[in-house]
Amino acid sequence: FHLFGALAEFEHALIQERTKAGLAAARARGRKGGRKPSLSPTDVRKAAAMLADPLITKTEVASHFGVSRVTLNAALARDGYSGLPGTDSGAAGKTTKRRSKEKDQADDQ
Repeated sequence: FHLFGALAEFEHALIQERTKAGLAAARARGRKGGRKPSLSPTDVRKAAAMLADPLITKTEVASHFGVSRVTLNAALARDGYSGLPGTDSGAAGKTTKRRSKEKDQADDQ
């Protein structure tokens, strides 16, 4: 039975070698691995423009693009929009409080 184990290890090593060679060849051809970003650079620019309005919250912007707030923050940081409220520190819970028109009107009444 030790012979079968040795053969299995040898086969595994061959598979690893072929996989690494294939990935290296793909990289040489300009291919990249991994999942595509949920938000394109164009979407991130639009989101940043929306966030320039102090009445729009990050949650609303994220909902508009169909992603979570965490995903929106990561995309903004990835594309260099760190100066926006709530994205400059990178620490959880350090966001700028924003209010909607409805909340302001409700408080006035």
